[in-house]
Amino acid sequence: MKAPDPLWTPPNTEDAEALPAGKWWDAVRAAPTVGERALELLGDETGAVIQDKHGPLYWLVAVGSATSWHLRQVRVLTQLADESTYLGVPPVSWTEGPRTHWRVPLSADHYLTDAWKLWGALAEADRAEYGRAPEGRQLCYHCKLPTDEPIPVEVEDSGSAVGKVTYACPTHAPLYPKRRPQSLSAAAIEHEGRPR
Repeated sequence: MKAPDPLWTPPNTEDAEALPAGKWWDAVRAAPTVGERALELLGDETGAVIQDKHGPLYWLVAVGSATSWHLRQVRVLTQLADESTYLGVPPVSWTEGPRTHWRVPLSADHYLTDAWKLWGALAEADRAEYGRAPEGRQLCYHCKLPTDEPIPVEVEDSGSAVGKVTYACPTHAPLYPKRRPQSLSAAAIEHEGRPR
């Protein structure tokens, strides 16, 4: 992790401030379940991490280092040609929730996270949390619209084989009881390509 750019300093000490992504850093947003697992996997190799009051985690990465990523429940915030994207950045002293805070405080040792290490941790967290991604788009069981980020919400176990898998889009997946990978049968785990 490199030291903070001397041109960028955290916002004032009074409140969170909306700062543009793509100027000093890009930000990678991960849903709480994927983000928490990735944070564990990164350990001391993580840079600074912001956690907003709703739970998602945001890593700061070098500008342009994560623009082509495609993982479920992960978004890259960067400067686009025709629009600006902003991230709410808390004062450096805000290190505890429930408000938006620095989950991993910003420091000379924890600033930008290496984008490839972060991608590896997020990809592993994605597979562990949701299983292997199906080929192509799937229909969300709730809204009946196609989604590029299908999240399995139910897996029918027919004894020795995996039956039908029901998917939901990221918006509607929280409406279903959480399916923990540990609760799947051995056949379902094998079907999803995960080691036992």
